[in-house]
Amino acid sequence: MSKQAYKVCCCFRRRFKFREAEAPDEIKALFGRYSENGLMTVDHLHKFLKEVQGEETVTMEEAESAMESIIKDLKHLHVFHRKVLNLEAFFRYLFGDANYPLISSNKVHHDMTAPLSHYFVYTSHNSYLTGNQISSDCSDVPIIKALEKGVRVIELDMWPNSTKDNVDIYHGRTLTTPVDLIKCLSSIRKHAFVASEFPVILTLEDHLTPDLQAKVAEMVTHTFGDVLFSSGSECSSEFPSPESLKRKIIISTKPPKEYLETKSIKERDDHSRKAKNLSEEAAWGKEVSDIADHLKIRNENEPDDGEFQDEEDAHEDIQELQQNAAPKYKNLIAIHARKRKGGIKDWLKIDPNNVTRISLSEEKFEKAVLSHGGDIVRFTQRNLLRIFPKAMRLDSSNYNPLIGWTHGAQMVALNMQGYGRYLWLMQGLFRANGGCGYVKKPDILLQIGPHNEVFDPKRALPVKKTLKVKVYMGDGWNLDFHHTHFDMYFPPDFYVKVGIAGVSDDSAVKKTKIVEDNWVPTWEEEFEFQLRVPELALLRIEVHEYDMSEKDDFGGQTCLPVSELREGIRGVPLYNQKGEKYKSVKLLMRFDFL
Repeated sequence: MSKQAYKVCCCFRRRFKFREAEAPDEIKALFGRYSENGLMTVDHLHKFLKEVQGEETVTMEEAESAMESIIKDLKHLHVFHRKVLNLEAFFRYLFGDANYPLISSNKVHHDMTAPLSHYFVYTSHNSYLTGNQISSDCSDVPIIKALEKGVRVIELDMWPNSTKDNVDIYHGRTLTTPVDLIKCLSSIRKHAFVASEFPVILTLEDHLTPDLQAKVAEMVTHTFGDVLFSSGSECSSEFPSPESLKRKIIISTKPPKEYLETKSIKERDDHSRKAKNLSEEAAWGKEVSDIADHLKIRNENEPDDGEFQDEEDAHEDIQELQQNAAPKYKNLIAIHARKRKGGIKDWLKIDPNNVTRISLSEEKFEKAVLSHGGDIVRFTQRNLLRIFPKAMRLDSSNYNPLIGWTHGAQMVALNMQGYGRYLWLMQGLFRANGGCGYVKKPDILLQIGPHNEVFDPKRALPVKKTLKVKVYMGDGWNLDFHHTHFDMYFPPDFYVKVGIAGVSDDSAVKKTKIVEDNWVPTWEEEFEFQLRVPELALLRIEVHEYDMSEKDDFGGQTCLPVSELREGIRGVPLYNQKGEKYKSVKLLMRFDFL
């Protein structure tokens, strides 16, 4: 047992005893039940895995392999001889990386042979920006970081450079500094399949003249080579599968259009001043909103503004489709994005002979959901829908991605350079399926009833499952933080918030008591969550450090897809605000489905 000193005044320091992590009473009792004379054998471990951890099909061979792995990982602890665990080793195993809370941390286990439209795809917005949408630098670095995290959809905005003889990537009509297209393409080629072998979709926003489009075609073809996917036909009644597109890069954009001279910076600056105070992101980010309440507020406060437009349509009211666009450039496009003409009903019409992609801003999508939610679900069963942040999010904040996912939208694009609760939900969903960037949509979003009815997230449904969550304790903050990080005068006062993000009827947040002055807090509190649509639910976990005089400090967070939770006692790693995993900070928790 060590001691830590905290400054009380210039001449006096108060010392607190620091206690090492110790197994909670319930863990000790479980060890006593599944051991003999203080030792857990392979037979005991096998029984524990089946009866407590819910691994009903585990074999004795698998238990023996697990025992060997545990002992190898914990060789610094004193076990009496091979193939037995004492209490300390057993406790450390429960906290260890091998006892991960999800079905698999790195193995793909969903069916990957369905059409692309049957998957949620990890999607970034303005992937090249390092910061805000108005004045930050453009770079290939955020693109590399996104790909290394498993992001599968990268967006590039292509503009002529200052001499109009080459192509730059930047956010048009802003003060963002450009980066060369070829630099971005080279980085995409190099890092595309570092985190996942499943396809990367490159969405292009095109503001180029025909000669520069031809130049883009040469650069793309030369840089990507045989990993560039070519559909071979402009028409297709079904998208190919992620499995068939492994290690391929796919180009998606609209048919080329005439280059429009850049508007003045002043015009965008005016928008910038109007949106100056919009930011919702602080240390934690805005609390996750209830979907139904959010849509109701949107409907009451924002009038309909007629025809729906997206980023790629922003100037098409004064542009003609090019008749002389570079043929090689046209041939690059494997997923055609469609311009929507008319009202919502028109662009949601399903063509039995062709599939397509459309894009909507978050505002336009939310309005469409209010009047045509069912049509959107039907449309996304065969076609791709991309949603992107509204233009006023100049600070690179984000919106609630669940509004899109609960209606089947595959490409819910978020700003990856920011952070906050909405981005944590995104990171949580794509921890599923081994973190490969593609998550199979649940069957409820792909089914059509006998009367053409489809899933409605607002419909009242019976409880399908009850998730019981127990928070035992936490550990690791003393290793990852300086001892005065949370408080100059005392050890931290931690508490845990546990909640569900999903359809409105499933959403809830609960919290533990505050454990004062303790780096290794023990709560041993239990919560239950009734779930109507567990297939779309995410378990939210946040650790707060209570501060009486100011805003509570951040102590870690994670989001976990409920559909992939492993039952039993699990070590849950926590992440910082940017979604980077802490080296040591974890919670010991238990999950059971009733």
